[in-house]
Amino acid sequence: MKVEEIKILNVEITDLKALQEIGKTTFSETFATTNSEEDMKKYLAESFSSEKILAELKDDNSEFYFAKVDKDIVGYLKLNFGKSQTELKDNNALEIERIYVLNAFHGKKVGQQLYDKAIEIAKQKNVDYVWLGVWEENTRAIKFYKKNGFTAFDKHIFRLGNDEQTDIMMKLEIKK
Repeated sequence: MKVEEIKILNVEITDLKALQEIGKTTFSETFATTNSEEDMKKYLAESFSSEKILAELKDDNSEFYFAKVDKDIVGYLKLNFGKSQTELKDNNALEIERIYVLNAFHGKKVGQQLYDKAIEIAKQKNVDYVWLGVWEENTRAIKFYKKNGFTAFDKHIFRLGNDEQTDIMMKLEIKK
């Protein structure tokens, strides 16, 4: 697959069902084997409910993007700014809350294209840095972010269902 075949497109409110579907599928593919079925069901029901996703789509401080190959959605990106950031809420920062890609498209530059879109937006918004949280056991994602210049700066607790897990918080300076 050529990088040119991957299209990064804004997600609209009318894409609610498609966003829920790609969100649930990619999260399940990524984490189902390392978490209990009960915790996965609870997290997916809460985090991808129509009400929650619709509110996020309507939030002026959050943006979603699909990665498409032909007509198929193969991944997505969620960005947060200002008060919509999950933690730091720094007006001079951008949070990458989610970059998820279908397993079948890992290693095909889809995640890199979504990441590149996030950095392009960070530069347009003139933020000082980009930050994110990544599960300490998700070595593939940690390696990806380190390759792209991110460094760890803190940790926080991420609740998946009833399970408390540790996320490594990572940061990339945009303005030097």
